[in-house]
Amino acid sequence: MTTTKFLTDEHLSGRVFDGGWTTVASVSDVTEPATGKAIGKVGMTDAAGIAGAAAAARKAQKGWAAAKPDDRAAVFPKAVAAGYEYWDEIVEWIMRESGSVRAKAEFELTLSLKAIQIAGAMPYEAQGLVLPSETGRTSLAKRRPLGVVGVIAPFNFPLYLAMRAVAPALAVGNAVVLKPDPRTTICGGFVIARLFELAGLPAGVLHVLAGRGDAGEALCSDDNIAMIQFTGSTNAGRMVGQNASKHLKKVSLELGGKNSLIILDDADMELALKNAAWGVYLHQGQICMSAGRVLVHKSIIEEFSARLAEKAKALPVGDPMSGTVALGPLINQQQLDHAKSVIEQSVAQGATLLAGGTTDGLFLAPTVLRDVTPAMSAYNEEVFGPVAVLVPFETDDEAVQLANDTEYGLSAAVVSKDVARAIALGERLNCGLLHINDQTVNDDVVNPFGGVGASGNGTSIGGPANWDLFTEWQWMTIKGTPPAYPF
Repeated sequence: MTTTKFLTDEHLSGRVFDGGWTTVASVSDVTEPATGKAIGKVGMTDAAGIAGAAAAARKAQKGWAAAKPDDRAAVFPKAVAAGYEYWDEIVEWIMRESGSVRAKAEFELTLSLKAIQIAGAMPYEAQGLVLPSETGRTSLAKRRPLGVVGVIAPFNFPLYLAMRAVAPALAVGNAVVLKPDPRTTICGGFVIARLFELAGLPAGVLHVLAGRGDAGEALCSDDNIAMIQFTGSTNAGRMVGQNASKHLKKVSLELGGKNSLIILDDADMELALKNAAWGVYLHQGQICMSAGRVLVHKSIIEEFSARLAEKAKALPVGDPMSGTVALGPLINQQQLDHAKSVIEQSVAQGATLLAGGTTDGLFLAPTVLRDVTPAMSAYNEEVFGPVAVLVPFETDDEAVQLANDTEYGLSAAVVSKDVARAIALGERLNCGLLHINDQTVNDDVVNPFGGVGASGNGTSIGGPANWDLFTEWQWMTIKGTPPAYPF
């Protein structure tokens, strides 16, 4: 590993990235949620800053798109190499800024570098089709870059959920303006800027600017931005979709979920418990794919709920930088207050609190709620916290009805020893992601990722879907001589 710093005091002194590191008038402190300490400063952009970045990106994009495939492809392995060179420092930034435990931070960096690596092959892939046509005429369908892609990324998997859009968008010849979440600008923005800067990406092709709502609105309305790729809450996604569509931009929305993990009566109890704990408590439940409902067959829910409560009570909670813990802090007080409110409302409505529910600073103890019914807050709301919501069912038909009883449609999972039964049940679920004998939190990078209903607008990102998302079709015909039309 290198002895030089990946991010220096200069990078963290209140700047934005526009191909270089530029100081701006507005500066915000970056706070470590586990301790409340300030760990750096980032520049905050406004609508005018977005406009300038979008114009500069559009200018730079033309040269980038015209570059030889070899030249574009060469950038990506260098970015991957930089990620491995500065592995420890990047992992610590993810831990400190987003509250991730080390295992989650390392997994996120692994996914992010894989996304860069896969994107690096895209300049060499087929970029169109030869269509049927008459003799003497060639008919082509070509994929062309959109121009400038605006990426608005969230706080929970800040590096990966930005990188999965930034890397393929760049690979096919677009420029990118990335607006990371203000709470995770360093690990979700500046890390990406540094990786591609060190890899030799031409200046101006990538801009990273933190900002609040006005910056996001400007990104959605700017004439130089061809597309918005947004990952975040459903409420914010609706506003982004409305604003961007009004300006006739292509829009990709990856939104929230109320995902069901269905435990059938024949499931291996120990494996089902491990799947449930991982799907519910990973990264404090702050994942759009988290198991928001654990549907458990009535015949086994007594044992299942008691053993899950034991497991929850045994999971260590604390500052990720202090040692081996399973859960870190929630991202901020607002998110903690929301999760605690859902717990308290549900208990008042009749749910049984078997474990957790207590807080210390931004730490929420792993929680288990049993006897949850469709009338309760925990059944309906996306908690985005470490809360297991246990709902009983008696038949496969009832499990399907409960799982589909939501406006969301992101991820679902079924655990059973009878794979054919699990598949038959799973095929009736309204979801974009389905896992048999696994839990709900899954992404291999190579797969199309997207939800239905309130979980997205029908687009997918990842793997083969990236060509559809970050390019547009152009139809082109070629004849040796012009035809003699009748007039």
